[in-house]
Amino acid sequence: MSGFFITSSGTEIGKTLVTAALCYQLRQAGKPVTALKPIISGVTDDAMEGTDTAIIADGLGLELTPDVVNQISPFRYKAPLAPVMAAELEGRTLDYDALIGVCRNSLEANPFTLVEGVGGSFVPLVGKTLVTDWISDLGLPSLMVVGSYLGTISHTVATFEAMRARGLETRGIIVSESAGDEHPDLERTAREIASLTGVPTLTIPRIKADRPWRHAPDLLPLVGI
Repeated sequence: MSGFFITSSGTEIGKTLVTAALCYQLRQAGKPVTALKPIISGVTDDAMEGTDTAIIADGLGLELTPDVVNQISPFRYKAPLAPVMAAELEGRTLDYDALIGVCRNSLEANPFTLVEGVGGSFVPLVGKTLVTDWISDLGLPSLMVVGSYLGTISHTVATFEAMRARGLETRGIIVSESAGDEHPDLERTAREIASLTGVPTLTIPRIKADRPWRHAPDLLPLVGI
């Protein structure tokens, strides 16, 4: 099985931008790729345009049909909350075994699969099961997406160290420039993170363009290409 898990130090930081950018760049390089964001919250089936699922489908060059939505994001919740809370509001419980099965099936059926997590690495999924357990059960290396806001170095190192303590490998870190003007220098932040973690660290500046993932810097070195 070959692939990467796209995780983060928090939510709304840039995981989907990175996932879509990697899909696009791999396709441009002639490399086969598929991608999943199996769990998504804050969505309804009649309004999937513009969602993370739609962005990933676009990055894969797929039309946003119901089948594609089910393929990329089979576990969908209406409330924009952690899965354990969003599911509870709907009287449901995330089927963790089914989640692992969906991911493993894709990893076994495709040459290369990107699995995008939900929120940060320590978001609860069901009961005491966290995103880190999901990563561990898939046995994938991670790429961690973080922001450039004041405080991100602490959050990034803490997440990196906690994942490493669980035996999880972070193969690279992407610092996605946070919105607004009041944050530290992007490249200096990345250098500090690289120095403290010892893993390759790349940056993505704010991109003011349609389909910004098409204009992201080259991320392929992080996946060995």
